[in-house]
Amino acid sequence: MAMLQLIGQAILYIASHKFLLLVSCFAVIGWRKLNTMKGPHEQFMQEASIYLRYVSWWVGLGIASSIGLGSGLHTFVLYLGPHIAMFTLKATLCGRVDLKTAAYDTAIFGKGPTWEFKNCLDFGDPLYPRVISSGRYNVPLLDILQEVHWEAVLWGAGTALGELPPYFVSRAARLSGDSLRKVEDLGTQDDPEIPRGTISGLVNKLKLWTLLHFRQFNFWTILIFASVPNPLFDLAGMMCGQLNVKFWKFFVPTLIGKAIIKTHIQTLFVIALCNNQLIEQLELILSELFKNIPFISRLLNGVLLHLQNAKQNYDSGPSTKEAATWKFSPALIWNLFVWIMLLCFICSIINATAQRYLLEIQTKKLERLRKKE
Repeated sequence: MAMLQLIGQAILYIASHKFLLLVSCFAVIGWRKLNTMKGPHEQFMQEASIYLRYVSWWVGLGIASSIGLGSGLHTFVLYLGPHIAMFTLKATLCGRVDLKTAAYDTAIFGKGPTWEFKNCLDFGDPLYPRVISSGRYNVPLLDILQEVHWEAVLWGAGTALGELPPYFVSRAARLSGDSLRKVEDLGTQDDPEIPRGTISGLVNKLKLWTLLHFRQFNFWTILIFASVPNPLFDLAGMMCGQLNVKFWKFFVPTLIGKAIIKTHIQTLFVIALCNNQLIEQLELILSELFKNIPFISRLLNGVLLHLQNAKQNYDSGPSTKEAATWKFSPALIWNLFVWIMLLCFICSIINATAQRYLLEIQTKKLERLRKKE
């Protein structure tokens, strides 16, 4: 019922704005006509369609990551991070970064990239010097970044778009004369249901501290909040709406921070972690630092051994014989985990939408009862 209401409101809004209605109809009819007509433009339309899917996939993953006041799907860990790691390992294994057939040669809507299981000989001779100790190639970090940064930027733009609902909800509440309940709750005493000392309790204290110390949000404050991974930005968005901060003053620093600064920090971290030469240097540094501490030294050796085994397994490539006989694989477990996460995320959206719709109905009923009294 809530979805029908939202669809009806969207249709009424478009119908009430004639220019928007004409542009929407013209765009849909024109796109459909160009796709069905034959001619020299067919290749361009196919390319444009693939680019559209590419952009919508990574932007959609970014929105799914940040929407829902911190309860979104962690798509960086599930999708973008593994994609960057795989590309880095492949580039250092083959000694080249020109692995993609096009910018959109990534995992899109369940379809994997073409370069993932190709042999290094298919790409040509290596273009970078080989490191004898590791058997891999010394590929500069920035060269790898140039090949994967568009996916990161699109994902970051999606996370910025996902921060808009809390801002608009809070601003609408402010303009209507109400105050947002989530912001009000932070100003009250500690929730008795959340034990002190727990992670939830600490996060609530951090949010309350933020609420007290950052009453005046300017461009640089929002930019700093958006540029680092933190669980408090949903509160920053709500506070900007509650304080009636202008939309562009909120969205521009959010977009710069999330799509440019934060995503590049995360991408560089993943590349550095998966770059074999940097890992070897890190192993040497950590081994020297903790060699005299028995417990940490043993734990560190175990972690480094697992990393080396993972790299060797990736270098050896997939085994067709094992793939034919061994069906219950780690990949199957991972895919099952991702699907469970997606279902939980969809269920949370359905529950939140239904609860909001029910609250609206109950509020209207209470208003009618008060008028009768």
